[in-house]
Amino acid sequence: MLTNEQLTERWKRVRLFLCDVDGVLTDGTVTFSGHEEMKQFHVFDGLGTRLLREHGGIKVGWISARPSAATTRRAEELKVDFLYQDRAPKVAAIEGILARAGCRWEEVCYMGDDLVDLGALRRAGVAVCVPDALPAALALAHYVTARPGGRGAVREVIELILKAQNKWEKLLRDYSA
Repeated sequence: MLTNEQLTERWKRVRLFLCDVDGVLTDGTVTFSGHEEMKQFHVFDGLGTRLLREHGGIKVGWISARPSAATTRRAEELKVDFLYQDRAPKVAAIEGILARAGCRWEEVCYMGDDLVDLGALRRAGVAVCVPDALPAALALAHYVTARPGGRGAVREVIELILKAQNKWEKLLRDYSA
């Protein structure tokens, strides 16, 4: 594990925030009503995503091995910069995103929780897991959130990034006016 100072230095370098969807942005539950799939996304994570993009100047991407219309709709609502939904390896997808975003792995914060996330967690400048992640994923994490997936874990990380980059206090002032 990194010291708080080392972790803060890594948060400062983040230019691209990428995360898994099921189990990170959601609690991992998928519900079907007829042929329609439903997922729950927490509003804290949604507002945090907008704050990171609009006030933090950081691009956001969601990487899922499971295509979902519900995920597509939520990504469109939040104007997520990159959405990848395919069973192909996530590392290859992220390499393409890095090229388009003009970023390097050390500038990436990646949040994951399962086997399909291990390669990305191993490469990311800041690797983050939710508390109930697979033990192999937790072993790669630089930070484990206090909040569970689908319950504000993404927002928790976004606030840490914005605070380390000295952007959080301005947001507090702007929203308190």
